[in-house]
Amino acid sequence: MNNVALITGASSGIGLELARQFAKDNYDLVLVARRKEKLDALAAELSDQHGIEVMVLPKDLSDPAAPCEIHDELQQAGVEVEALVNNAGISVYGPLAESDCGKNLDVMQINVNALTHLTHLFLPAMVERGHGKIVNIGSTGSFAPGPLNSVYCATKAYVLSFTEAVAEELRGTGVTATVICPGATHTEFAGKYGVEDTPIFQHSMSAAQVAEIGYRAVRRGRRVVVTGFRNQLLAYSIPFAPRSIVARVSKRLMSNA
Repeated sequence: MNNVALITGASSGIGLELARQFAKDNYDLVLVARRKEKLDALAAELSDQHGIEVMVLPKDLSDPAAPCEIHDELQQAGVEVEALVNNAGISVYGPLAESDCGKNLDVMQINVNALTHLTHLFLPAMVERGHGKIVNIGSTGSFAPGPLNSVYCATKAYVLSFTEAVAEELRGTGVTATVICPGATHTEFAGKYGVEDTPIFQHSMSAAQVAEIGYRAVRRGRRVVVTGFRNQLLAYSIPFAPRSIVARVSKRLMSNA
C-alpha cells in the first residue's frame, strides 16, 4: 500500500465521505470502525471505483488498547500512514446529572484519548519522513460550552486547541495538522442521540458537503476550517458575546423543548 490514509469512524457519515474524498485522490485506505460489514461494503465500493487498496480494521476505540493494536498491525503489515484522520466520535445528550457516567467516560476516551494516542503513535514517522497530514474532526461546539451536550462540546474544544498547538509545532516540518469543524450535519449521529428535531439541526449540511469542504482545506494545509457560512458566522461571533449568554443560547439551540 502506498500514500495511505487511515480513517477512524469510517463506516458512516463524515468519515465515510472523507474516505471517498481520499479515494478519489488516489490514496490507499485503512478503514477503522466497529461495524465490519459496513467497512467491507465501503472497501469494495472504493476499490472497485478507484482501483485502490483498502484494508479494513474493525476496532472499538472505547477500548484504550485499540490505538496500539491499530499501530502494531499496520507496522507488521509494512504500512506507512501518510494521512491520519481522527474522525471517530460519540456523544451523550441530556443534562449531566441525569446522564450515564460510563457513557460520558467513553465519550472522553474516543473523542480525546484515542485521538491523542493515535496522533502520538503515527506523527513521529511523518515528521521523520518530512511529509504527512493529521486531520481531526472538531465541531462548532469546539468554540462554545454546550449545555445538554456538555462532555461532547468540551472534548471538541480540546480537539480544536490540540490541533492548533500541534500545527504550530509542525511548522516547517512538511507535516500539517488540520481541524475540520462542522456544524449540525445530516448523519446517523443526530438520530442516534435524539437531537434531529432540535433547532440547531434545522439547517444541517450533508456529510458529503462537509467532507468536500474539509478535504479541500486539508489539501491546502489549513489549520482550522469551519464548514458552511452559517456555521462560520456562529463560531466566529462567539468571542464577542458574554460566556453566560453563549451558554444560554447554546442550550436553546440544543433543546428538544
